[in-house]
Amino acid sequence: MRRALYLCGGWAGHQPYAVAEWAVPQLDDLGFAVDLTSDPYRFEDDLTGYDLILLGWTQGHTTENLTRAQEEGLLGAVERGTGVAGWHGMAASFRASLRYNHLVGGSCVDHPGGEGVRVPYEVSVTARHPVTEGVASFPVASEQYYMHVDPTNLVLAETVFSGEHLPWIEGARMPVAWIRSWGAGRVFYCSVGHYPEDLQHPDATRLVRQGISWAARS
Repeated sequence: MRRALYLCGGWAGHQPYAVAEWAVPQLDDLGFAVDLTSDPYRFEDDLTGYDLILLGWTQGHTTENLTRAQEEGLLGAVERGTGVAGWHGMAASFRASLRYNHLVGGSCVDHPGGEGVRVPYEVSVTARHPVTEGVASFPVASEQYYMHVDPTNLVLAETVFSGEHLPWIEGARMPVAWIRSWGAGRVFYCSVGHYPEDLQHPDATRLVRQGISWAARS
């Protein structure tokens, strides 16, 4: 059985524990033995025995950092083949750790419609890949993340900004889901997930489940 370390917690506004009630059964169904933790200092441990690290964490403040030992534990394990996957707040965490942000492949810099505002938008699949197999475009009414992203990402899905809230970004095509490599490890990210129900849409669930399976060590 594959092993997953699930870091869950941080900012309460993302309802991390309510999301965990959805996510842990998904991991169980995918065949993972799950270690659930709310302590980022677990990253200082030897993580190479895990096949997947699931990041259900969100920053408490913008200066939140990882210690050198936490960075070495996380990035070193991924470089040696441990996968990383997560959603939404994964790209709004540990902002003062440049190495963490490099690993994730992107960072949320704004949600032009406002924090926690249910902005209606469409997620469109843009690449054929095992992660997107059977995933149709789907509607979301949630925070629409404006991202700064790594050019080495393989973008799997995107959204388009209407310009309603910031007219000068009208028509901007923004990555929603991507994959990337880090040494021998794989990384999957999806920006959907401010509210638990965002991840419960059947196509969002399928995308995340397949992203987790792809990212995990085979």
